[in-house]
Amino acid sequence: IVDYEKNPEEWIYLGDKPAIIDFYASWCGPCKMVAPVLEELAAEYDGQIYVYKVNTEQEQELAALFNIRSIPSFLFIPMNDKPQMAMGAMPKSSFKGAIDGVLLKK
Repeated sequence: IVDYEKNPEEWIYLGDKPAIIDFYASWCGPCKMVAPVLEELAAEYDGQIYVYKVNTEQEQELAALFNIRSIPSFLFIPMNDKPQMAMGAMPKSSFKGAIDGVLLKK
């Protein structure tokens, strides 16, 4: 979604739809609570956004690149704006607000 090796100093999103990246770990309780909410939202907004999951234990370099210090952390990537990071488990209503307001600009 981003070629950080080619453009390490500049954020250039390569996707064709807005996205959410869920930075999680398999042992994280709040991450497990949020996972089904993200699955519901991925289905609800199918065709409008992407939802990616990054296991911070398996992808430590990627987690470090995004300065992930706590999990769960969520990166909201709009098409033409700077990405925004949110940390901690959030209710579905907060995700919907971010999707509609930040990603889809409704």
